[in-house]
Amino acid sequence: MKIVIIGGSGLIGSKLVYKLRQLDHEVIAASPASGVNTVTGEGLDEALKGTQVVVDVANSPSFEEKAVMEFFETSGRNLLKAAAANGVRHHIALSVVGTERLQQSGYFRAKLAQERLIKASGIPYTILHSTQFFEFAHSIAQAGTVGDEVHISPAAIQPIASDEVVDALTGIALGAPRNGTVEVAGPVRMPMDEFIRFYLSSTEDSRQLVTDERALYFGSTLNDATLVSDEVFLLGKVKYEDWFRAQPY
Repeated sequence: MKIVIIGGSGLIGSKLVYKLRQLDHEVIAASPASGVNTVTGEGLDEALKGTQVVVDVANSPSFEEKAVMEFFETSGRNLLKAAAANGVRHHIALSVVGTERLQQSGYFRAKLAQERLIKASGIPYTILHSTQFFEFAHSIAQAGTVGDEVHISPAAIQPIASDEVVDALTGIALGAPRNGTVEVAGPVRMPMDEFIRFYLSSTEDSRQLVTDERALYFGSTLNDATLVSDEVFLLGKVKYEDWFRAQPY
């Protein structure tokens, strides 16, 4: 089966490309570096010829409100147009648990716009919502940094290893379209400040963590229901502490 991975050079994309190739599928790692640009449309038709499945794990190079909306809307329209023209039978996209509840954020408004384009396209699809990757702890800490302090909400999260997100995407890519959204989450629900405190301590980061109920998460306020779900399609097994100890820090 021919599968095209949009964003095939990123964290999730590169792992997914490797895993599907190990299963003897023809896999194209599509990105601007390989001559496939979903924003300009360059290389899309050629890449999608004879393709049964497209997996879109690309991300915007900018989180600025206008730029990120333009990226996901333009990229989404171009990709879906090319997919329809080439008879793609399953369109898969990776998004975030709680996207619809994070609409204070320009980034998540753009992700929701992307999802709506997919649902309206007429192409059989599956959208995978994932909770935060373990690898994302650094970015969360950076976003919450004010001087020498890191302001983090105590709202609940359920972080997951990116490898387990890749496992979920692999199963979806090799299965039938669900024409709906499914969710994947890590095995342990915890306060976000506890997650980041462990990261800062374990990396010997000297910044002081401040638990702050008013702290924003990339522009959105949080509560204990925002970033978690009780309708999990796949529950990860790897705990953060075990994953972290295996990393080459």
